[in-house]
Amino acid sequence: MAQQIGYYTEEGLRKLKDELHQLRTVERKTATQAIVDARDKGDLSENAEYDAAREAQAMLEFRISKLEDIIANARIVDESKIDLRKVSILTTVKIKNLNNGASMKYTLVAENEADLKIGKISVDSPIGRALLGKKVGEKVDVMVPAGKVTFEVSEISI
Repeated sequence: MAQQIGYYTEEGLRKLKDELHQLRTVERKTATQAIVDARDKGDLSENAEYDAAREAQAMLEFRISKLEDIIANARIVDESKIDLRKVSILTTVKIKNLNNGASMKYTLVAENEADLKIGKISVDSPIGRALLGKKVGEKVDVMVPAGKVTFEVSEISI
C-alpha cells in the first residue's frame, strides 16, 4: 500500500505509534481469542459469531497495515523552519469570514491530527486546502456545505 509522505508534529506521530502498539499487542490478542471462542461453539458453516470475529480481525489487520504505512512515510515538521510569510502545515492562521465578519483561528495539521474542538483542521479539508500558501491580507473563496464563503487571512503564527 503506497502512500504519500505525511507531515506530523512529534505529538501526532507519537499518538499514531501508540495506537499501532495498542492494536498489535492488545487488540490482536483479543481478536484472536474471539475467533478461538467462536470456533469452540461448533459448526463453523452456521456460526455467525465466528464470521463476525473473522471480519473484525480482518478490519483490525487492515488498520494495522494502514498505520504501519502512514508511520513509515511520516515526516516530523521542524517548527523552527516554518516560513511564517505564508500559511503552511503547523501554522496557526487567524482568518476573518468576510460574509459575516466572524474571526476564527485554526492550526493546520495532518488529517490524523485534526480536531475541530481544539482548533486543529486538516490541510486536506476544504478550508485547509484553500488557505495553504496564502499570505496575510489575501482573500480566498471556499466552498463549504453552506455555500461559498470568503475568508481573509489576518495573521499567521506558530
